[in-house]
Amino acid sequence: MDWDKLRIFHAVADAGSLTHAGDTLHLSQSAVSRQIRALEESLNTTLFHRHARGLILTEQGELLFDATRSMNKRLEAAAARIRDSEEEVFGELKVTTTTGFGTLWLAPRLSKLYDRYPDLKIDLMLEERVLDLPMREADVAIRMKEPSQADLIRKRLMNIRMRLYATEDYMASHGPLDVMEDISNHRLICQNPNAPQVSAGAVLVHNLLACEVSSTLTVNNYFGALQAVIANVGVGVLPDYLTEDFPQLIRVLPDVESAEVPVFLAYPEELRQSKRVAAFRDFVQEELFAHRKKMREGTAGATE
Repeated sequence: MDWDKLRIFHAVADAGSLTHAGDTLHLSQSAVSRQIRALEESLNTTLFHRHARGLILTEQGELLFDATRSMNKRLEAAAARIRDSEEEVFGELKVTTTTGFGTLWLAPRLSKLYDRYPDLKIDLMLEERVLDLPMREADVAIRMKEPSQADLIRKRLMNIRMRLYATEDYMASHGPLDVMEDISNHRLICQNPNAPQVSAGAVLVHNLLACEVSSTLTVNNYFGALQAVIANVGVGVLPDYLTEDFPQLIRVLPDVESAEVPVFLAYPEELRQSKRVAAFRDFVQEELFAHRKKMREGTAGATE
C-alpha cells in the first residue's frame, strides 16, 4: 500500500475536507482528490461519503483511519525519541492523572520542573478515565492503582489513605466528633458514591454513611470537596497528601481511615530512553521524597 496515499488519506479524514487537508499538506485540492481516488481504486472500496458540507468516512474508511491514526501515533513516538538529545529535555510530554492529584498536588509543583527545563511542553490531562498508554493517548500516567496494561514500565511511588478532615473554625462551632457515630451530627463532604474513585475511599464513605448522616455534600472530585471543607461546610473525606499544602486542615477521628491506596507512575516500554519521561519521573520522585520527609517531620513534631 502506498505510504504517501495513506498520509494524504489520514490528513483528509482528520480534516474532513479536501481543501483543508490540501492546505496542511501544501497540495492543491485536485491533487489531493486524485490521490484519494487512486487509493479507493487500489482498495476497491469507497472511503468517503461526499456531501455539500464536507466528507464523512464510510465504514471502510473508519477502519483505515483507525489504522493510520495508530501508525501516526507510533511515528510521532519514534520521532520524539529521535529528537531527544543526550543533553537537553524539550518537546511535548503528555501526562495523565486523576483530577484530585493533578490539581491539588502535581500542578502546584510544576514550576520547579519548568525552572529546570524551560523548553518542556507539558499537556496535563486530568480525568478519572484510564488512558491507553500503549496507544499513546498519554506518555506518562500517575494512577491510584497498579496499571494492568501490558508493555508498561511501572514504579510504585507511595501509598495514600483517605481520612477525615475539617477546619478548627468548623469544629469550634459544630460540636464534638469523638467517635465515628458522632458523624451523624455533622455534614459529611465526600465523593459521590457513584463517581469513579478508588475502592478504598468508596468503602470508607459507605461505612460513614451507614452512621445515619443527616446532611451530606457529595462532589465528583477531591478538589471540590477540599474547597467545601476549607469554607467550613462540613467534615470531608480527603486524601492524606493534602495536609502539607493545606495546613488549615485538622484531622478528626484519627482512628478512622481507608485502607492503603498505592500510587503508581507508568509509561510505555518504548519510551524507556526518553529524556522527557526520565526528567518528569525523577522530578516526581524527588518531590514525593521531600513530601514524605515533611510529613514525617510534622508527625514527629506533633508527638513531642
